Amino acid sequence: MVVTINIGNSHILFGVWQEDCLLFRSTISSDLNRSTDEYAIQLHSILSLHQISLSEISGGIISSVVPSLTGRIRSAIQQVCHTKFFTVGPGLKSGLSIRIDNPAQLGAELVCAAVAALESFSPPLIVITMDTAISMMAINENQQLLGGSIFPGPILSFDALIQKTAQLSQVDLDSCPNSIIGTNTISSMQSGFIWGTACMLDGMIAKFQQELNGNALVVCTGRIPGAVRSACTTSMHYQQNLILRGLLLIYRKNSR
Repeated sequence: MVVTINIGNSHILFGVWQEDCLLFRSTISSDLNRSTDEYAIQLHSILSLHQISLSEISGGIISSVVPSLTGRIRSAIQQVCHTKFFTVGPGLKSGLSIRIDNPAQLGAELVCAAVAALESFSPPLIVITMDTAISMMAINENQQLLGGSIFPGPILSFDALIQKTAQLSQVDLDSCPNSIIGTNTISSMQSGFIWGTACMLDGMIAKFQQELNGNALVVCTGRIPGAVRSACTTSMHYQQNLILRGLLLIYRKNSR
C-alpha cells in the first residue's frame, strides 16, 4: 500500500492505494496551529477508521504548497507508518517536461495533476485545479507544460464578498438558479457565483485554446462545484482523484 498526501492552503487530501485501486480518500483542514503529534493522531485515526493495516504500508509521497506544514505532516505520517516518504519537488523525478521560466516554482500539486492527466488523456491539454486558487495549465501536443494562469478561486472570492458587505450572507452554492437574472438576494448571489465563475472559466479556456490551436481537451479537478461545471458551456473531464493519482505515478517513478 502507498500513502499519498496533498497539502493545500485550505485542506489536506489523504489517500491510500493498493496497486491501482484507491482504497479511500479523506480530507482534513490545513491548520497552522496544529502540532506534529496532533496531526499524527488525526492521520492514525483515519487509517484505523478505514481498517488499513500499518504493516502493509510500503511507502508514501507528499505534495505541498504550504511549506510551513510540509515537514510537520511528513514527521506526523512517519510517526504512524515508520516508512520512507518522498516529497514532490526539485530532485524528484516526475517525467514531466516543464517549459516555464523557473520549473522549481511550479506548484507540486500542479505537477501531480499534469502527470496524471497525461497518463489518461492525449495532449494538447488544459488542466485546471480548483482550490483556494484556480490554476490553469497548458500542455502542448509534445507533452510539454508551457505555463498557465492563476487567479482567485470562487470560494475565496465569495468569502471575501461576505466579509466586506453588511447585508449579504452565506447561501447554498450547490444550487444553480434557472435564470442568470436573480429576483432576490439569494438567487442573485447564486447567479453571480455560479454563472460568473462558469463564464470566467469558459472565457479563459477559449483564450488558452487559441494558443493551443483550438483542439485541447479540458481536464479539471479539485473543489469545483458541480453546479459550476454544469453551467460551463465548455466540455470538461472532471477527475476527482487526479492529484492523488499523479502522486502515485511519481512515487512509482522514484521507488524503483
